[in-house]
Amino acid sequence: MPMKPKHPCKHPGCPSLTGGQYCELHATLHTSDRSSAFERGYNHRWQRARKRFLVRHPLCAQCERAGRLVQATVADHIRPHRGDKMLFWDEGNWQPLCKKCHDRKTRLEDQCPEYRY
Repeated sequence: MPMKPKHPCKHPGCPSLTGGQYCELHATLHTSDRSSAFERGYNHRWQRARKRFLVRHPLCAQCERAGRLVQATVADHIRPHRGDKMLFWDEGNWQPLCKKCHDRKTRLEDQCPEYRY
């Protein structure tokens, strides 16, 4: 049976042909070093705390500021905790958001990270 033809590496500007997405040189650059959600603290304890928080705060904070009433489905960390357990569990750092607002906020944070020292 004939082999599948190789195609160019997906790394910008790399002319190498590969059978996967990236050539051997660039494969290590594009692997995810991010740990699982459970390892980052989003476990059963978080799920229970999140549910309690959303029962007490049922409306999306950003939509409410815009004059819309939308049910919150996500307990969001206002300031990204980046592994800091104290900030992770600080309910003063949580806000209720709908999925659309949470995705928009997270996308902006990922594209333009803000670091505080």
